[in-house]
Amino acid sequence: MHSSLNRNLFFVREHVGMFKAANNFDILDPETGEVILHCREDNLGAMTKLLRFTKYKRMTPFDIEIRTPQGEALVRITRGVSIFLSKVDVLDENDRRLGGFKQKFFSIGGAFSVLGPDDEPLCELKGKWTSWTFKFMKDDHELASVTKKWAGMGRELFTSADNYMLEISDVIPQDNPIRQLIMAAVMSIDMVLKE
Repeated sequence: MHSSLNRNLFFVREHVGMFKAANNFDILDPETGEVILHCREDNLGAMTKLLRFTKYKRMTPFDIEIRTPQGEALVRITRGVSIFLSKVDVLDENDRRLGGFKQKFFSIGGAFSVLGPDDEPLCELKGKWTSWTFKFMKDDHELASVTKKWAGMGRELFTSADNYMLEISDVIPQDNPIRQLIMAAVMSIDMVLKE
């Protein structure tokens, strides 16, 4: 696993776009503002691009890669067409399955089961219906949290771009693959629940 995922605080900035089909993010060090990772959805088919501008946007497939600024692959997030509930796969830099997410039925605020490589439950991702806050919980312990950051009236009203702060707890050891799953989950929250 790449050392850039061993930090505990990340600022995720979605690219601004009035008419954009692809989801693209920069992941920054919140203290310095330095871009430490890129998240890009480069391989969109023509039909998927068209459907992204319709009410069926949430159902469209996605294939996103998180890379270093130098182009080194770290994580790939994929989902096929989703009719009702989403099932997302997360792959490592060698396209080996790290795990994934399974959207929960009847969750107020949104929820996922975070799964390991053999679909064993690792933790739960739970949202609040009153705000844009998500927590990764294992039993009663918080492993990480994601909160939306206000970008200003003009940007919020006229674009679909969002900013997020991801904070990973010190209890998760460095080089633990769950860090890759947590980073991938931030992108999944945005595309599955919030688009």
